[in-house]
Amino acid sequence: MFDAVMRRVIDPPLNRLGRVLAGSGLRADCVTVVGLGLGMVAAALIAFDHSFLALVPLLLSRLADGLDGAVARATRKTDFGGYLDIVADFAFYGAVPMAFVMADPASNGAAGAFLLCSFYVNGTSFLGYAVLAEKNAMQNDSLGSKSLYFTQGLLEGTETIAFFVLLCLLPGWFSPLAWVFGGLCFVTAVSRVLLARRTFQDNSD
Repeated sequence: MFDAVMRRVIDPPLNRLGRVLAGSGLRADCVTVVGLGLGMVAAALIAFDHSFLALVPLLLSRLADGLDGAVARATRKTDFGGYLDIVADFAFYGAVPMAFVMADPASNGAAGAFLLCSFYVNGTSFLGYAVLAEKNAMQNDSLGSKSLYFTQGLLEGTETIAFFVLLCLLPGWFSPLAWVFGGLCFVTAVSRVLLARRTFQDNSD
């Protein structure tokens, strides 16, 4: 919901830093891998009940997630780079809830499973829409230049990062927060399915 607004704020400094990093010879794919590694460090800290300490690598991983695209724009964007970026994002988004479940399976297990299921369904609706958008040569530059077609919705990257930060600050509230956020993810997925029906209903294979 807020990604388009955030892109207008963060893209200019990210692009400047991306040009500096690209000038040093750093490749966008390397930034993506570093970001994923930082995200896994954050997940490990959460799993061992150090969620507050996990905030630093978690936020740095999201900084890297923004920087890889900036480096790519300053050098050369590739299809594989976009593919690697989305795989790394989904790995990160799955690892954080799983880490909270591992930290306290008895209290967080059911809510964590519900949250991960909602991520799975929401991610499927997002990727499926992107495939059809590519097939129909659709463009959407409101979220910046992307390798995939990004549909906007109730919950996007900004909201998910804010949710993860809130979980790290209030780990004891994981279950109620996960039930609410997971429910909103399902709402987002349903809204995207309805949008796809309106957009692609009359299109033939």
